[in-house]
Amino acid sequence: EIGLLLSFATVGISFLFRPLGAFLAGHFGDRIGRRAMLVLTLLLMGGATTLIGFLPTYAAIGIAAPIALLVLRIAQGISAGGEWGGAVLMAVEHAPAERRGRAGSFPQLGVPLGMLLASGVMALMTGVISPGEAFVEWGWRVPFLLSFVLIIVGYIVRQSVDEAPVFKEIAERGEQTKVPVVELFRKHWHLVILAALVFVGNNAAGYMTTGGFITGYATNPEGPLKLGRTPVLLAITAGAALWFVFTLLAGILSDKIGRRNTYLIGFGSQLLVVFPLFWLVNTGSIAALVLALALFSVGLGLSYGPQAAWYSEIFPASIRFSGVSISYALGAILGGAFAPTIAQALVQATGSTTAVSVYLLVVTLISIGAVLCLKDRRGIPLGLDHQAEQEVGATVFDKRQPVPASAPAKAAL
Repeated sequence: EIGLLLSFATVGISFLFRPLGAFLAGHFGDRIGRRAMLVLTLLLMGGATTLIGFLPTYAAIGIAAPIALLVLRIAQGISAGGEWGGAVLMAVEHAPAERRGRAGSFPQLGVPLGMLLASGVMALMTGVISPGEAFVEWGWRVPFLLSFVLIIVGYIVRQSVDEAPVFKEIAERGEQTKVPVVELFRKHWHLVILAALVFVGNNAAGYMTTGGFITGYATNPEGPLKLGRTPVLLAITAGAALWFVFTLLAGILSDKIGRRNTYLIGFGSQLLVVFPLFWLVNTGSIAALVLALALFSVGLGLSYGPQAAWYSEIFPASIRFSGVSISYALGAILGGAFAPTIAQALVQATGSTTAVSVYLLVVTLISIGAVLCLKDRRGIPLGLDHQAEQEVGATVFDKRQPVPASAPAKAAL
């Protein structure tokens, strides 16, 4: 059980470096462009993850092995902190106003798709290709080595995708903000906090599966269930498939009924499931585990699909990369970074998963509160000409009226 805590903590430490990646990518993304930073972060993520697959064992190089793993985890954290912002802005800023939710949901699909592929490959390795000792010896490396695909994706993006039109406009006018992060926190610190809290409930819940807690809990040979790793991984894969579907549907739905309403439906669904989730898991039945993850995935998808569009619409054009990246990274730390560690510690302290359900209930309620504090800005123009309109009215507390782009400059003061 201590080993489980340490393994979850290693993942959590990588999250602590996401804000550094977000600050760096946000600064340069608002200064030199969305595409350049997306390519750099994809290459860093692909390289670091692939290298984990080549790491020598502790038996071979001693203490250098875990140190090297920690360094690569840190590199993953830095790249993840900046990668998301570049991806979502490339998608959302290219999209027509009425299809931003759908376009923004495509980068969001990376998480459930990644979990689906990772769980599927792991199930294949543990159950067919390298069962038993073979998996411990070499099979675990294969999923990491497959991350080389990200390097290829980065190259394709660099060669074939145009810079986001909003940044093109900013660059052509030479109106890049000198220190975007300073401007962001000087004027919009409250938006960063609220946007981060919106993500907390979804991210903490998502890391029950992507962070490995449910897998570890269900398969722990010293735990109450002692289920086989391969069938549990297949159940996780099925849940990820549904998460994928509902993430895409949520993006489309948010274009119809708004980002805020879609979030509230998603978090409402999550609230209903946080206790039944572990009631079903604790039956020890694989069929019940599949049902639990299926129900859980509905809320996960509905509260994740609209995120890219909503984040993009609440931050002004000149500091948007910094705003979305830093909010996402802070939300990831507050929500998912140590969620599996917290869950494992709660189970060890109480001997029950009820405390984990209460924990998920609390973080979901926090996110609902943050959602209710933000306004839906579906369809707001994202270009630099509408910066004055973008600067005001993002929260229910901001009673300032947006200034139309055609209004005289004096009226904007």
